[in-house]
Parts: sequence; structure tokens; C-alpha cells
Amino acid sequence: MGKLSRRKFIGTAAAGAGAVLAGEMIAQRGAKTEARGGAVAAGVFDRSVRSPTDRVSLGRSGLKVSLVGIGTGSIGYAHHSNQTQLGQAAFTRLMRHAFDRGVNFYDLADAYGSHTFFRDAMQGVPREKYVVQTKTDSRDPQQARRDIERFLAELNTDYIDSLIVHCVTESDWTTRYRGVLDAFSEAQRRGRVRAVGVTCHSFGALEAAASSDWVEINQVRWNPRAAHMDAEVGTARSLFARMRAKGQGMIGMKVVGQGDIVQGGRSLSPADCFRFQIESGVVDAFVLGVERVEHIDELLGGTQLALDELGYRAGATA
Repeated sequence: MGKLSRRKFIGTAAAGAGAVLAGEMIAQRGAKTEARGGAVAAGVFDRSVRSPTDRVSLGRSGLKVSLVGIGTGSIGYAHHSNQTQLGQAAFTRLMRHAFDRGVNFYDLADAYGSHTFFRDAMQGVPREKYVVQTKTDSRDPQQARRDIERFLAELNTDYIDSLIVHCVTESDWTTRYRGVLDAFSEAQRRGRVRAVGVTCHSFGALEAAASSDWVEINQVRWNPRAAHMDAEVGTARSLFARMRAKGQGMIGMKVVGQGDIVQGGRSLSPADCFRFQIESGVVDAFVLGVERVEHIDELLGGTQLALDELGYRAGATA
């Protein structure tokens, strides 16, 4: 996921290109079919959310997370990331500062090497106070089973809240990797995993996810400039609206396009990107990889200003 690369954006939160994008969202809301299980209707800005740390439901998964989550995988691969390379003390400061500000949702992965860092960071915090999502790259069922047990040990926990098949590109993944999906479901039945899902890195894989009854959580690449995404914004929005209407929990990632869309001559502010996530109406929550405590404050502050603006505008047009 992209890191927050522009640091002074709070003052621009109510203006600029994001406001134009937000206006387009009102005009083109997409599907409004109610999701099963009481989830928010797709394509609709949820006016009950007033704070970036308000709890939202991830579709019909049963998980409730803060609107914004903290990622640990900026440039994450080969069991390390920008966050883990900060060292344990700095990593702990990030996680605990977010938690102290009200964030309860943390996005990890085996590929990021963030499990033990996170375990040590959250020592002393009651397990029920935070939601952990992690991911495996394994495509072999037996290896996936071993991964689950290893993840539980590395995190020193009895259960994983959300377990994801990481970085899927094949359009037939729901049949090709059926054994892995069955291993996830088996762990779910045993109470070792609460919800299961996928991150897709091709449009064909996303279409398969949209048609799957197995998928409870979709973490999708979603931003206003289609940077590092799997389709143009309009095409992706239509598919994501269908996923949300189906009751799949939707989590936005690549929120600032790995930093590409918040720098340069035609850049948006990060706050523009946060507003886009909220008003698009096709994600329940979004996650961002941050590397400094100040970035967490800016993420929360920018999201709060976006919520305030959108709530005011929604009220004015109601």
C-alpha cells in the first residue's frame, strides 16, 4: 500500500480537485441495492459515520473496524517493509499512537514481516480491543495450513480476525486455489479465523471475487487517479459497488497510489484521496501505510475534515 508522502495537507482538505471528484460522486453514485446482513448500501455516503475512528461493519463478515486503518506494508516484500525497517521502538510508537487516537484496525502480512513487530508493539493491550488482518502468499493447501498456525504463534493470539489470500492475479483463482480456500474455511470453523478474503491484482481476479460466495473481505486498490489499480476509476467503481451490494466487506488500499498522485504538478492532496474513499460509497474502510506519528495525526485530521465537509453537504442537499 502507498505511504503518505505529502506531510502538510490539512489546510487544503476542503478544496481542490478532490471537491470536484466528490461532486462527480454525488452525480454518479452507482448501485444502491442494500447489502445482505444490514451492510451499508453500495454507492451511498454513510452519514452516520462522524469520525475517522467510528466503527464500521465490513460487509456481512461480522467485523467492526475503525473507518481508517493502519498499514504495515509500504514497499512490503520478502518479509520486510518501510515500517519494519524503522525498528521495533519506532514501529511500536506508530501502532500505539494510532491505537491511543482510537484506531483499532491493523493491516499486516507475512510478506511484510510485520507479525512479530506488531505482537511486541501491542503487548499489554487486550486482544479484543483491536482487529488484525494478515495475508499469506501460499498457494498450496498444506502450506497455507502451516502458515495459519505460524501466524497465530508469531502474533501470540488465539485467532486472526481477517485472513487474506494475498496478491491474486489469476481469473480462475476461486477454482485453481480451492484447496487453499478450504484450508481457510477449515480454520474459520475451528475459531482460528473470523473472516476470510482476498487481495486481487488483476481485473479478472476481481471479477472472480465479485462472483464468489466464499469471499467475505475484499481489499481493493482504489484511488481517484487509478494509480496502481486494476481498471479505470469508473469501471472499478461499478465492480466494487456490486461487491459491496453482495455484502462483501470492502477495504480501500493504494489510497494515494503509492504516493504517485500526491506529488508533482497535477497532484491531489492526501485529504482529497481520503474524501474520495468515503464519498465513493464502494468501500467500508480504508488503510494507509504511515511511517511517522505525524502522518497518523494528518491521516485522522484530513479524514475528519473530509467527513465534516461531506456531512455538511449531504445535510444541505437532503
